[in-house]
Order: sequence, then C-alpha cells, then structure tokens
Amino acid sequence: MDQSRRYRPDRAALTFALVCVPSYPVLFVDEAEIEVRGGRGGDGCVSFRREANVPRGGPDGGDGGRGGSVFIVARPELNTLTDLVNRRHWHARGGAPGSGKNCSGKSAPDLVIGVPVGTIVSDRRSGAVLKDVAAAGQRVCVARGGRGGRGNAAFATPTHQAPRESEPGEPGEERSLRLVLKLLADVGVVGLPNAGKSTLVRRVSRARPKTAAYPFTTLVPHLGIVELPGFRRFVIADLPGLIEGAHEGHGLGDQFLRHVERTRVILHLVDLFPSQGEPTPAEAYRTVRNELEKYSPALAAKPELVVGNKIDLGEPGEPLAMLRDAAGGECPAISAVAGRGLDAVLNRLWRMLEAVPDAMNP
Repeated sequence: MDQSRRYRPDRAALTFALVCVPSYPVLFVDEAEIEVRGGRGGDGCVSFRREANVPRGGPDGGDGGRGGSVFIVARPELNTLTDLVNRRHWHARGGAPGSGKNCSGKSAPDLVIGVPVGTIVSDRRSGAVLKDVAAAGQRVCVARGGRGGRGNAAFATPTHQAPRESEPGEPGEERSLRLVLKLLADVGVVGLPNAGKSTLVRRVSRARPKTAAYPFTTLVPHLGIVELPGFRRFVIADLPGLIEGAHEGHGLGDQFLRHVERTRVILHLVDLFPSQGEPTPAEAYRTVRNELEKYSPALAAKPELVVGNKIDLGEPGEPLAMLRDAAGGECPAISAVAGRGLDAVLNRLWRMLEAVPDAMNP
C-alpha cells in the first residue's frame, strides 16, 4: 500500500476524538495549594461643588469603595478539592473609586471559595493553621479586601477649606494557602489490601466502591451511611489498604492515613483465609497496628473493633483463635459477601460510638 495514501487524521478529527471519547472519572483530590488576594480599595475623589446660584461651594469628593475579601466556606455537597487544583489563583474584585457630590464608590462583593467539610486551611509560608472548617457552613476570611481611600471632603477643616488631597485605596491582603482534606466519618475501615473492606461497605450502605479479586481495588476513600433500626445512623469510610511501611510512603496508605484521624472508631478488618504466601491473620493484624502506631500514637489509641472476615470460605475456628490471641480480646467473625454476622457487628459499633464523644476528633 502506498504510504503517502494512508489515512492521517487532521487536527479537527483529533480534537473531536479527544472530546467525544469518554474520560476517566474525576480523581479524588485531598490536597491543594492556592494563591488568594483581596481586592484593592477604590481611590478617593478630589472634587468641588460648583452649582449655579450656590455662593458657597466646597470639597465634595467621596471615598473609594472597599475591596472584596476572600472567604473559604465549608459546603456539604463537596467531597474533593478538584476545583481548587484546576484554578490556582483566586483574586477578589477591587472597589470602585469615589465621585463628586460626596458619593462613595461601590464596595466589591466578597469572593467565596467552597471546600468540603473537614478541610484544614493553613498558611503555606508560615505553616500556621488558619481554620479547621469541620462543620457545614463554617467560614474563614483568608484575605481581607483593602479599605477605600478618603476623598478630599474628608480633609476639609476650618483652616483648610479647599483641600486638593485624597487617599489611594489600600491593596488587599495576599496569601499562599495549603488546603488538606480530612474526611469526617464515624467509623473508619482499615486492613491489608483485599481484606474485604469495600465489600463490607457496599453491603452495609449505599456506597459503591469498586470490588475485585485482586488487591488495591480501592484507590480513593469512599463514604457510606449505615442505617440501623430505631432511626440510628452513622457514617462509615472505606479506606485504601495499608501495607508494611505505609507510614513511610509505601503503597497508598500514607496518602489516606490522615482520613482515619477524623474517625471516632476504627473497624479493623482481617482476612481469616488469606491466599498462599500472604500474611496469616495474626501477622496481618500486627502489620496494620504497627503502621497506625508509627503514623500517630493518638490514632492508634482510638477505640478499635477487630473483625475476622470471609467465614464463608471455611471453618473459622483456628484462624479466628490466632487473631484473638494477637488482638488480645474478642473478635467477631463475619462474611461481608454473604452478609453473615453483620447485624451484631453494626450494633456493637453503634454502642462504641455512643461511648465516644465527638471531642475525641482532632
């Protein structure tokens, strides 16, 4: 075939293909850095009253308007910082200048940046935490707008009756911010990869994390609401699997361990029937506990419920006994895929949550 006659798509065809081909889902983003700046205040006006049949004029220059401030507000409908990654610079509008007849300039509207509930706002240069917006509707001013300058009417005195000076508007504050999202959940599910965490969350809530017969199917945290009889409910978080060395950056765990810090109770799920070559239930429990303790002693001190999973694969007697010896206490056994034993575990989690006040959240 003549190589010169082979089909070569033009630029328009390539653009059409890129636009029309379905894209991958938006990634979960829990860190962002942005630059914010308040609006500049409007300049003051120099003006004098001059009207027919008015023998006494005088200065009548108005003040400039205030520049807009930048606010960060927690919005419950948001669950990721993706919008802030796509837009780094956030600048509020400046105030309008003053005018004659003692008319002040119009103040600029404030710029509001929406973030998910649980976002920690800190100054990137100093590292100081400005606000932990942990409740819906909470807001913090991160860059104030500049004050408007005074017009010449403000400078008039009995001895200086015709001032020609005015003030320029003040510049707005500028800040470089670092935003870190820590998901808010009552129960955080941790464990080694392929322990059945996503299957459990899918079974007890309407969340739909990916499940498959290979490890690391969960790449981002998923939140679900567990509904119990008697109008009881709590939020459960499915977190990516931890591996040895997660606190040092191995695997995905170090990126999401911060989300466990917000949970009130830890549900530690252990596979009772691991594949050949994988850690035993006791070794799996110790591995995850070691990572939690090295990451944060406060995190490791949270109330924990250790649960053995996958009893549908065999008799849990010996592996469950090994797990109980390692955990040093009672460990209920369940089958997340078959739904066996889940009611008792959920009710036990509810009783643990009732005993843990919200003040334990960092």
